Amino acid sequence: MPGSIDPGTILHNVTTGILVLASDDTVAYINTAAEELLGISARQAVGERLYRLRPGADELLALLPKVREQGVGYSREIKLWSLEHESQDVTVRVTPIDQDLGSLMIELTDATQRHQIDREARLMNQHGVSRQIIRQLAHEIRNPLGGLRGAAQLLERELPTPELKEFTGIIIREADRLASLMNNLLGPMQLPRKDPINVHEVLEHVASLIQNEALDHDLSLVRDYDPSLPILMLDRDQMIQAVLNIARNAVQSMECGGELILRTRAMTNVMLGKERKKLIASIEIEDNGPGVPEDIQDSLFFPLVSGRAGGSGLGLPLAQDLVSRHNGLIEFTSQPGRTVFMLRLPVEAV
Repeated sequence: MPGSIDPGTILHNVTTGILVLASDDTVAYINTAAEELLGISARQAVGERLYRLRPGADELLALLPKVREQGVGYSREIKLWSLEHESQDVTVRVTPIDQDLGSLMIELTDATQRHQIDREARLMNQHGVSRQIIRQLAHEIRNPLGGLRGAAQLLERELPTPELKEFTGIIIREADRLASLMNNLLGPMQLPRKDPINVHEVLEHVASLIQNEALDHDLSLVRDYDPSLPILMLDRDQMIQAVLNIARNAVQSMECGGELILRTRAMTNVMLGKERKKLIASIEIEDNGPGVPEDIQDSLFFPLVSGRAGGSGLGLPLAQDLVSRHNGLIEFTSQPGRTVFMLRLPVEAV
């Protein structure tokens, strides 16, 4: 028919990934979008069994006979994995094409970006709630501190020996330290005093602190820096504290020692909150510890939530607060053997 369009051309140009499976679950057809999503060429895919295309694709094996038997389509989300252990959330719909032949069509849609936006929205909501809880907690703690310090001073005057006064001195100094911390938490949100900073200098400072603190750990510290990362406008002290809080948590989670990786990357066209940023800097702190317990992953940035016995549960909320003052966000992924915290910071003109 003159002017007719080849259906294959249409399928090759749609943005949804399309696979056609034969009755033995081998790939009979794959379009361009599916090639890009799966990271595999048509030459490699056609004739290959579905579950061999990418780690995680075997999650669909139980779904295929169900679709063939019932003759209706089903959808679900699966997690695919790359050889570099990077995960990718994919929405999959399996539809029968020909019940007699047993052929199926699989539609693949990358759900990672949608999940990313949802996660960031939850993290920002958590940060707002966390800030309010921390302020209320700090207020409740600060009030008794004045009385505690005053009582220690009165007691110090009555003690007969310098040795005994040393103990009251400890109480007074610790009360002052806590009062200073509470004032910082209760005071108005201090805007960062930004200066042009090489973020690798911040990471090297944190690395030296961590190595000194972890002398009794069998710690291997690996640096994986992107030398092309531009100079950032940062408050040096605030950023050191944010990175240090996360790095300390990572080291403490690896009780018998392990590997800590400090990594930097430049990323382009990234959604950060509700805005798309042309360029962001990603600071990543990775450890090979046991991972964040699954039951606290959704509330990890709330205050007093900790997966470690004796943990205060304040380090991560404070780190999130400090990064948010730079219009950034902290995200994380975690599974046993690999946890990565990512500080996303927009790159501003210097």
